[in-house]
Amino acid sequence: MSRVLVGVKRVIDYAVKIRVKPDKSGVVTDGVKHSMNPFDEIAVEEAVRMKEKKIASEVIAVSCGPAQAQETLRTALAMGADRAIHVEVAGKDYDTLQPLHVAKILAKLSKDEKADIVIVGKQAIDDDSNQTAQMTAALLDWPQGTFASKVEKSDAGLTVTREIDGGLEVIKTKLPAVISADLRLNEPRYATLPNIMKAKKKPLKKVTAKDLGVDIAPRIKVLSVEDPPVRQAGSIVPDVDTLVAKLKEGGHI
Repeated sequence: MSRVLVGVKRVIDYAVKIRVKPDKSGVVTDGVKHSMNPFDEIAVEEAVRMKEKKIASEVIAVSCGPAQAQETLRTALAMGADRAIHVEVAGKDYDTLQPLHVAKILAKLSKDEKADIVIVGKQAIDDDSNQTAQMTAALLDWPQGTFASKVEKSDAGLTVTREIDGGLEVIKTKLPAVISADLRLNEPRYATLPNIMKAKKKPLKKVTAKDLGVDIAPRIKVLSVEDPPVRQAGSIVPDVDTLVAKLKEGGHI
């Protein structure tokens, strides 16, 4: 049976209105509600379902980030993951942590933990990069099934239904493999109180990127973070002819 590694990221909660810092160096995170990246919740749910279907023997949740990332890992444990690994990255190192760094960490842990499947959310709702799964697969030289809306066990490995621009694409992949979860893959379960209590006793190991031999030196420098421009107010036109005339002029309606 397979061992599944699931990547989870702590992000600003989707319901929070994002505010840019006055110095434009980033967004305000202090005192702001955080939660597990919604696509990663779907990834955890899929991994737990694999265990319930006896496709997987163990689910290991991984998160890179400051001390608070442990809360996100405890949520994954309460949802049904067996154990967790916290890769400690804090301060300026975390501010410049990129998908390539995370992919290198996941690739190394996959080898160390002898994982057969890596599942991550297709993207995080803070940076929207949509790169980690693809880079992890490339570093491991494993096949990948990205934007998965359905994952089924097949003889040689997995059959993955992918959401693409033109509709759906079905691929077959051998194991080991990397999967990225799309919105329609499943409906994540809520962690029940008994499972939240049990999660406190499940093992959570702490390591650093240095322990894993991964260099997380920044490859980018953020020059400025700014609010998007305010949309101009629209106007009501009396008829279609006026609308067409306005559009021809290139004016705003």
